[in-house]
Amino acid sequence: MVDLIYQLFPYAIAFTIPLLITSLGGLFSERSGVINIGLEGLMLMGMFVGAYVISSIESTYPGTAVWIGLLAAAFFGALFALLHAFACVTLNANQVISGIAINMIASAITVYLARFFTGSGNLQIIRGMPRITIPFLSDIPVLGRLFFTQTYATTWLILLVLVLATFLLYKTRFGLRLRACGEHPHAADSAGVNVYLMRYMAVMISGACAGLGGATFIVTLSGEFNGTAAGLGFLALAALIFGQWKPWGILGATFFFGFASTVANVSQVIPVLAQIPGIYLKTFPYVITLLALILSSKSSQAPKAIGEPYDKGKR
Repeated sequence: MVDLIYQLFPYAIAFTIPLLITSLGGLFSERSGVINIGLEGLMLMGMFVGAYVISSIESTYPGTAVWIGLLAAAFFGALFALLHAFACVTLNANQVISGIAINMIASAITVYLARFFTGSGNLQIIRGMPRITIPFLSDIPVLGRLFFTQTYATTWLILLVLVLATFLLYKTRFGLRLRACGEHPHAADSAGVNVYLMRYMAVMISGACAGLGGATFIVTLSGEFNGTAAGLGFLALAALIFGQWKPWGILGATFFFGFASTVANVSQVIPVLAQIPGIYLKTFPYVITLLALILSSKSSQAPKAIGEPYDKGKR
């Protein structure tokens, strides 16, 4: 059993990290009062941009291509999220419908561009993010083998983002204003906060994080863009709700979903799990997701003004 955990844990962490950063992006948006159903599309945009940039320059800049691709994915994710911000904040459109439109547009644009550039619709990268073993820390009993052996640099980068996001939301003026916009936007406006600007910034941060999440998945697990995010954005959204819109709750939820998905994905190469019918393990993460959402629905701590368009002239 212990050996099984050691086998599964690195894959579970690698699967958790893209979900975590995408969920954190959704957290910023929804804490400001804007529902972001478009995480799937924003993640898909990050996958495409990351794969395209890396595949284009990795032969010229083999040492830095991955990091340039990650930065490009975050930038274009934020840029693409402006569509959602414009529709929801400026035009007061229905936020759920806008998010669905973002998913549809992202799917169409990325597949079209991938086919235009490659002919096949697939963008492959040769060199992904290498695994590293951290000296000294990897020698710690149990924890060293679990966390510091054969890990990715992106894992620690995104965990640092988690800490910074927590500090930003709860210990800074910006975070206080952002949360106020999601709870009582008119009160925030009365205190001199530009609600429109705060929501624009939050949605763009959401897009940057989701784009980074998509590219992280490409460079650590997938290795290619094939036109789909495989529902990861929706799983990240479920983790956001299950985590009760709190950073550390989201960490627990994404690890839970990441571990469940890992069990399903690697079941056939692990003798103990290979004895279980594959259909059960494949559906397990999604059944668990539905049950988690049902169980957490009664104790939901969603921002009070989430989903409500803000009109400065109305009280």
